[in-house]
Amino acid sequence: MSKTKIKETPTVESWEVKDRNYFLIGKTPLTYTINSKHSQRSPLLYFDPITSEQRALRYATNQPSPFIDEQKGEVTLAHIMFQDGALYVPKEYQALQKLLSLYHPKKDYIYAEHKPIEDAKDQLVDLEIELLALNAAQNMEIDHAEAVLRVEMGSSVSKMSTKEIKRDLMLFAKRNAKAFLSIAKDDNVQLRNFGIKAVELGIVKLSGDQRTFAWGSNGRKLMTIPFDENPYSALAAWFKTDEGVEVYQTIEKKFS
Repeated sequence: MSKTKIKETPTVESWEVKDRNYFLIGKTPLTYTINSKHSQRSPLLYFDPITSEQRALRYATNQPSPFIDEQKGEVTLAHIMFQDGALYVPKEYQALQKLLSLYHPKKDYIYAEHKPIEDAKDQLVDLEIELLALNAAQNMEIDHAEAVLRVEMGSSVSKMSTKEIKRDLMLFAKRNAKAFLSIAKDDNVQLRNFGIKAVELGIVKLSGDQRTFAWGSNGRKLMTIPFDENPYSALAAWFKTDEGVEVYQTIEKKFS
């Protein structure tokens, strides 16, 4: 019975021979060297999902493979050095490219491969999200805009004009589109803002220990805040209950 030949991983099968560029993540020192050979003191291993084994790695300029178990004869070792945070590897250096792109455990932690097409896709997605956020900010009603912006800026929103709110809302949407959209879609944001305004106007009073809400006029308790919960988040959730809806409607009349 013949032995079944082990196929290479899909990443190897789809390997493209071309020049490649790599860059350090979050740093640009004049020179930076990463581990290029396995040793007990400095392991350099790749877990092979086909064989379920750890395989030792070593960069040798005269070998076609970065795996020690596939290297034969004398080896010529070399360092892997980034200069000014970057490393260019021409297509002739396939062993080094595969070590860096497929097997090195520091990939996407210490360094990454520059992939123009994937980077362009990511940038396009980011631009689409930013456009979506800016459109949402532009068309947002002022009450909702105030609620969203209050999450970002706090109570200072109360002193801002309508134009200032719209301006800062657009800046928030442009600066952090994902966070903006997440807050804008949160059903409780407007209810939280409603509760904060009620307290600022003295209609509702938050106790000094932040455990209860009460009417500002007579001190009668409205609700107890669950332990270790944000007071205004708890109030927003309470406004959705049968009792809370009635209180909400009463407060809403006092706003007008």
